[in-house]
Amino acid sequence: MLYLKKREDKRLRAGHLWIYSNEIDTKRSPLKSFTAGQCVTVCSQEGKPLGSAYVNPHSLIAARLFDERKGVSLDQGFFEQRLKDAFALRDLAFDKPYYRLCFSEGDYLPGLIIDRYDECFVLQINTAGMQAAQEPLIAAIESLFNPKQIVLRNDSGSRTLEGLEKIVQVIKGDENESVYVEENGARFQVDVINGQKTGWFYDQRINRQNTQQWVKDKSVLDVFSYTGSWTIPAAMAGASEVTAIDASAPALDVLKNNAEANQVSGAVATICDDAFIAMQALKDAEKSFDIVLIDPPAFIKRKKDLKEGLQAYVRANRMAMSLVKPGGLLISSSCSYHMSQASLQNSLLKASRKIRRKLQILGYGYQGPDHPIHPAIEETSYLKTIFSRVL
Repeated sequence: MLYLKKREDKRLRAGHLWIYSNEIDTKRSPLKSFTAGQCVTVCSQEGKPLGSAYVNPHSLIAARLFDERKGVSLDQGFFEQRLKDAFALRDLAFDKPYYRLCFSEGDYLPGLIIDRYDECFVLQINTAGMQAAQEPLIAAIESLFNPKQIVLRNDSGSRTLEGLEKIVQVIKGDENESVYVEENGARFQVDVINGQKTGWFYDQRINRQNTQQWVKDKSVLDVFSYTGSWTIPAAMAGASEVTAIDASAPALDVLKNNAEANQVSGAVATICDDAFIAMQALKDAEKSFDIVLIDPPAFIKRKKDLKEGLQAYVRANRMAMSLVKPGGLLISSSCSYHMSQASLQNSLLKASRKIRRKLQILGYGYQGPDHPIHPAIEETSYLKTIFSRVL
């Protein structure tokens, strides 16, 4: 049993899944008495069961609730039911098996990410509780989907906070087999072993799709392009030219292969350099574009980075905006949870004022339905995109 302090159960009663170490009655249930990943029944101060959780006594988030019933274990049957629920949503939203199958707390499986590339499943296990349950989890995936390949991308920074080692491992299938994703009418090669995170960023799918309506016969600049998830669909939708900037030469090599595979190589050019340096060089060369896309990595990973991160967003968007032709579009994104939509919009406003340009907001974009938002956990709502016109 894990007992909470008096009145510390109100967040759980409101639907939250996280229990912080300072909310636990450590006299009745000392944290050192639990092993990392152990499943427990959580109780109020009065002894009323509140649900089942797994514990990590070494983490600030000391327990994560995974079921509102008492005495539930993370066994194969549990995972099969939760994954069936998750699959039902994706099957409703998408017509092909390319999506994020499990989005951690958003799918009531805290600490677990699963990306599906048809018959390849890529898992990211981020907590000690999910790590301890890896065997029944894999058994459930095998039972429900029988995939050709299963890859563990257990190399996230959160594993360090949980006291877990980082490891990338193919536990089923051929490590050298090519993996592909189909999205927005294009087919992309994905590096699930060495690529960023799980190899692909499904969360921007709808925003990339909505961008296609604007690009016909337009010149496009894609900043922080990675392997071309914005670049290739823009070229396929009729952009006259798309220039992709990324600091990673291997990523741009994959982008070029993707352009060739989708028969748009003639419309795609690449610049391998730091994004800020590349944008400044384009400005110095008096280059401008009808549409500029900027989808940077998270500049604000922790709350204490907020001030510095906000400055980085203003700077990045100022430079991007300066490359937009009058009347053209800036499509700007942030995947930083600590950067609210209002803050991103304010950053765009500050950037426009610095270069004496006028801005019109045309619309907003968010993460796709394979990244469902838990209504009690704000952290699951992290992605925002603003479509704007620059005058």
